Amino acid sequence: MKKLIALLSVVVLTMAMFVGCGSKDSAANKELVVYFVPSRNPEEIEKATAPLAEMLKKELADQGFDFEKITVQVGNSFEAVGEALAAGTAQVGFIPGGTYVLYSDDVEVALTATRDGLSHDSDNAKDWNAAPTEATDKLVTYYRSLVIAGPSAKGQELAAKINNGEALTKEDIESATWGISSNTTSPAGYIYPSLWLKDNYGISITDLPSKVALDNYATSLSQLASGQIDVMVTYADARRDYEDQWNTTFGRTGSIWDETNVIGVTKGIYNDTISVTKNKDVVSDELKAALQQAFINIGNTPEGQEIISIYSHKGYEIGEDSNYDAEREAQKLIKSME
Repeated sequence: MKKLIALLSVVVLTMAMFVGCGSKDSAANKELVVYFVPSRNPEEIEKATAPLAEMLKKELADQGFDFEKITVQVGNSFEAVGEALAAGTAQVGFIPGGTYVLYSDDVEVALTATRDGLSHDSDNAKDWNAAPTEATDKLVTYYRSLVIAGPSAKGQELAAKINNGEALTKEDIESATWGISSNTTSPAGYIYPSLWLKDNYGISITDLPSKVALDNYATSLSQLASGQIDVMVTYADARRDYEDQWNTTFGRTGSIWDETNVIGVTKGIYNDTISVTKNKDVVSDELKAALQQAFINIGNTPEGQEIISIYSHKGYEIGEDSNYDAEREAQKLIKSME
């Protein structure tokens, strides 16, 4: 009997040691890489997200995943972040729906961002110009892309027609110089504006005679302010985010609300994702669940809110791949137009 008890003790100890070497401990002393897309000035994003590494490290440690190092960085492009996730060289990425869909064979959505609803949500561009856009208390899971005319003579000409209740013609659209995203997977900066052009004028972004591909929205607004471009496309609350910089950095003397006007409004775009690589050797189901809980917890703290506000995020909820089926259809239409 004593021999049997001793044998059982050894078996139990061995099993305990085996369990201790499971999915959680396999992550110990390894690096977790988190990428952000460069939808704003990369230096701004790096500064805003600098505290995230330690916050995430603590949250994951509380769930049994003790990473020696967590690296947070901004990718060179939307596609670069998608490719890093697909290859498993990055485990976590803050990417928009368009980028997610493009790489969803190798990447899976973990969370969907929520953001403040806005005081304007009309399909009619003129309605956005009656008063500045403000945040509301209602959290939403979608946003819109806007076509915004700037202070150049052509921009003001197009804005005057919209504010007088007149419809823009294809000739009006083609007479302006457009600022578009250089990232063709950007929903707000490329995909949905192209769909808007197709639905209303039978052309896509690629058909515009005069267009400039720009690396981020700050650059686009800067060129809009200087008159280098007449029209730009951007997410709906961009002017709120850059209201101060319009005067300080971009050198304008008037209010951004007086000097810019909405001339087009796209359909709703499902919010950004926090996505993870599908490589289970890199991100197990257990680690994915821990990451989901960690980011939800971070988003519920004042410190976390300050970090994620760089993308206008207010928090996160569990994401579903099917939520982005409309985005897949949008990308199919874009490909058919190219």
